[in-house]
Amino acid sequence: MNSIAKNLQHIRATLPDEVTLIAVSKTKPVSDLMEAYTEGQRIFGENKIQEMTEKWEVMPKDIAWHMIGHVQTNKVKYMAPYVTMIHAVDSLKLLKEINKQAEKHNRIIQCLLQIKIAAEDTKFGLTPQEATEILVDKEALNLPYVTIQGLMGMATFTEDTIQISKEFQKVTTLFQELQPKFPALKVLSIGMSGDYTIAINSGSTMVRVGSAIFGHRNYVK
Repeated sequence: MNSIAKNLQHIRATLPDEVTLIAVSKTKPVSDLMEAYTEGQRIFGENKIQEMTEKWEVMPKDIAWHMIGHVQTNKVKYMAPYVTMIHAVDSLKLLKEINKQAEKHNRIIQCLLQIKIAAEDTKFGLTPQEATEILVDKEALNLPYVTIQGLMGMATFTEDTIQISKEFQKVTTLFQELQPKFPALKVLSIGMSGDYTIAINSGSTMVRVGSAIFGHRNYVK
């Protein structure tokens, strides 16, 4: 059995049934993704639209593609024909553009609102108030080709597990506060390779795991 298959089996064994695993495959070749696919993985996450599109074009069509990186509005059109979920929605403007492009393909695209929980300035995201404002915005409520499924957060890149746990708790608390008012919110996407166990303990329903499945990434350029 190859290492990717072993890694997948190990991670799945640690996940509760209610937690969805996204295999984060950015920078990895199609051959690696196909090893995961052969092992039964059907949800893959990418952070570059062009790379994701190139993989979508050649891979089996029963795969659900999740865009987990920051999205520029002028790039939405390239993934609108196929993307299942966009994790990093951080403005009403972006949500409206996703709806516009999804309508062209008569598709409904699932979205998550990204909440800024990290201390790093490089991380994007909404404040709790901004997220709440989008959820009650009249324009947002009249976008038939998008559905806001939940929240996403990215913790600070640090080995301080206490800090990570506190940051996850911020978005978990917001999620728990919003759910009674907005029952459509079902997904809490927090946790990556280095911190997904902390995220699960914090209430995560979806984890984005890359290097723990595929090994370290090979960045180029």
